[in-house]
Amino acid sequence: MTGKLIYFSSVSNNTHRFVEKLGLAADRLSVRTSDETLIATEPFVLVTPTYGGGPEGGAVPKQVIKFLNVEGNRNLIRGVIAAGNTNFHDSYCLAGDVIAAKCRTQLLYRVELMGTPEDVERVRTGLEKFWKRTPLRPSA
Repeated sequence: MTGKLIYFSSVSNNTHRFVEKLGLAADRLSVRTSDETLIATEPFVLVTPTYGGGPEGGAVPKQVIKFLNVEGNRNLIRGVIAAGNTNFHDSYCLAGDVIAAKCRTQLLYRVELMGTPEDVERVRTGLEKFWKRTPLRPSA
């Protein structure tokens, strides 16, 4: 058994395209914050874009915050993959750093926008190794 991906992608679909290229089991968070949030049922790695370009907050999409505000979801997170834009300089993939710190998990990878073929291969291979060594039971 391996974990799955849970991801958020805005209407730009950059993160969606990256996750599609991975070809792994994945569930997508709704674009609308007014929709009910997804409830995770198994361990997962979260894939999220980074919003904004500065340290003043707002790097983590509201839909991701809503999802992670559910304690059961936080208990099942095993890692984060962050997407971003290098034009944000120091804030590149900042959402991944924020989530990893708040959820006490690890930032596994940073990817530019929708990822290169090399990113796709590294993430796919890295996740395969990651799930072989990562416990699937909920963290205490």
